[in-house]
Amino acid sequence: MKSPICDRLGIEFPLIAFTHCRDVVVAVSKAGGMGVLGAVGMPPDRLREELDWIESHIDGMPYGIDLIVPNKFEGKGEEFDSNKLLSAVPDQHKAFASDILSAHNIDADDLEATRGDNMGLAKGIRDENATSSMEVAFEYPIKLIANALGVPPKSMLEMGKEHGVAVAALVGAKEHAIAQVNAGVDILVVAGGEAGGHCGDVSTMVLVPEVYQAVQAMGANTPILAAGGITTGGQMAAAMSMGADGAWCGSVWLTTAEAETNPIVKEKMIAASSRDTVRSRSRTGKHSRQLRSPWTDAWEQEGAPKPLPMPLQSLVSEPALRKVDKLSQGGHEGAKELATYWVGQGVGLMNQSMSAGAVVQEFKEDFVRAFERLSISVED
Repeated sequence: MKSPICDRLGIEFPLIAFTHCRDVVVAVSKAGGMGVLGAVGMPPDRLREELDWIESHIDGMPYGIDLIVPNKFEGKGEEFDSNKLLSAVPDQHKAFASDILSAHNIDADDLEATRGDNMGLAKGIRDENATSSMEVAFEYPIKLIANALGVPPKSMLEMGKEHGVAVAALVGAKEHAIAQVNAGVDILVVAGGEAGGHCGDVSTMVLVPEVYQAVQAMGANTPILAAGGITTGGQMAAAMSMGADGAWCGSVWLTTAEAETNPIVKEKMIAASSRDTVRSRSRTGKHSRQLRSPWTDAWEQEGAPKPLPMPLQSLVSEPALRKVDKLSQGGHEGAKELATYWVGQGVGLMNQSMSAGAVVQEFKEDFVRAFERLSISVED
């Protein structure tokens, strides 16, 4: 396939897989797409371990990493102080999370003792941690580095150019895309509100052509990857007909055989419809789309505490949800009900578990079928 994304990244098929699972990274890259490892929250030594493993299994195929360095969060620009962050979490929010667990027969007495063990996001989003992660990442032959929740730090853009690595940025609004192009990013990941994880509120169907037109009006040739609800090759073809040069997908890999997803959550995703997700600030403090469960419902009900800014809300949610994950896999019924994870509205199309390589192959075949349907329609 001839696409600016394929030429820029040295791949066969313009399908980019965002995942926290190194096995998926390798499988997708070997199948002709490109795996991108979500590295936020990983300390440098852990990132090095993951990249060493990828290097030893990927047979020289292209891959990348993804970081989250927000332009705004609680404590940005200040020296990191875990005790200060912990003391900033209101008792009301702690009690609310504990009450949700207690209502599902889960002992919440130990949550406070483990809260300080959940600083991964709080540390990972800071500029100094991002710099350390980038220094490690650029020791490896990565082909792409991506940033979410704002314009990439200047150091990322500079190091990308120095090492010949494409710098991508996720955007959820036209004005954000314009700012990214002006900042000099190489690839725009245009994520509609259907997306899992952090997302805006404009649909992919509207956002992709809106950004494409804006970029064209600027006289820029910045490639676009469409994201948000895309789980099939037909959807990918539709996005490319609107101006995208390929697709960036995250949710579709969560139910693959290689995925790190909690098996209980994986089963819930396979059974879910496209209506079984919710866009909420209750997990990280910024809007993200998650699989709906009694946990997410509780935070949306009248009288629930207002979610705290990032990263404070994570210090409320993660201790509880990690305990839920562990207990659910042990068969605890209340925990199985509460179990949730980030996923997009495309979950309604994720109806079976298969290997990541098989998903890429299915994308290719479905893309061709969609292209043929469009060609026939034009000829008629």
